[in-house]
Amino acid sequence: MRFLITGTAGFIGFHLARRLLADGHVVAGIDGMTPYYDVKLKEARHAQLAKSNNFTAHIVRLEDEKRIAEIVSSAKPDIVFHLAAQAGVRYSLENPAAYIESNINGTFNMLEALRRHPVQHLIFASTSSVYGAGTQIPFVETAATDQPLTLYAATKKAGELMAHNYAHLWKQPITATRFFTVYGPWGRPDMALFKFVFSILKGEPIEVYGEGKMTRDFTYVEDLVEGLIRLAHCVPGPSGLGEAIPGDTLSPVAPFRLVNIGRGAPVALPDFIEAIEQAVGKKAKRNLLPMQPGDVPATFANSDLLERLTGYRPSTDIADGVEKFVTWYRGYFA
Repeated sequence: MRFLITGTAGFIGFHLARRLLADGHVVAGIDGMTPYYDVKLKEARHAQLAKSNNFTAHIVRLEDEKRIAEIVSSAKPDIVFHLAAQAGVRYSLENPAAYIESNINGTFNMLEALRRHPVQHLIFASTSSVYGAGTQIPFVETAATDQPLTLYAATKKAGELMAHNYAHLWKQPITATRFFTVYGPWGRPDMALFKFVFSILKGEPIEVYGEGKMTRDFTYVEDLVEGLIRLAHCVPGPSGLGEAIPGDTLSPVAPFRLVNIGRGAPVALPDFIEAIEQAVGKKAKRNLLPMQPGDVPATFANSDLLERLTGYRPSTDIADGVEKFVTWYRGYFA
């Protein structure tokens, strides 16, 4: 099959593209190579993908409406994964405009391109952050998500709403997927796992926000990729699964649904740090700090719908996933 993935130089997009290429598919990748973090890491990811003759890279930002439309037209994908976005919860406090430009304007450009060149299925990457101040635990897709705590979450919620609108008006099948704290090899340097390993190895203290009382539903990246690929073949609407199943979020007026992808097994921050210490072989010096603006005390995915649709549920244990990251980290920075 032919796939188009936005964000192939990013953490998740890279893993997804690598898996699809390994499975024998053709992948066109779009990435803006923005300097939010070390561009060399992004270039290294693309270099890995470029080893396959079935991969074509397009270095362009989502804000470039004309080029995005041209790439969609020329790539002729069967399925599109729209993963590219300005990521990071805390960075949205420093540079909010980047989130509007990439996550709203960029998503609009993708939706417009697909209006002109429809595909079998669009998978849109959203986030568990949309649950915001919600108190229903575990987070289920049918819960209200109208109290976002960060601009990042608000722009992702806006993306979900725009996607539903386009699915309704233009009958483009779309699934919005909400990711829960994804981690693993080739991860982002701004995320806790990367930062903790870096500091522990250097003998520097790690910054533990929320005084270590937070819990996160950590999802190993290859588990997430498996869920995405399986969902790609669960097309909402008349062209696929047109009838709702128990707990479904299938829209009554559009070929659109929402699906959580998370392990459904929250890990307390101290236990996460202990898993890192075990993998690194060195104790961490902990600097306990208060909760940061926009943070939530806990995330917890209800992934029942994912399992009903695909027969799959993420299962990688945190110790195994962290060990794989540390092994990659040591090899990459050797």
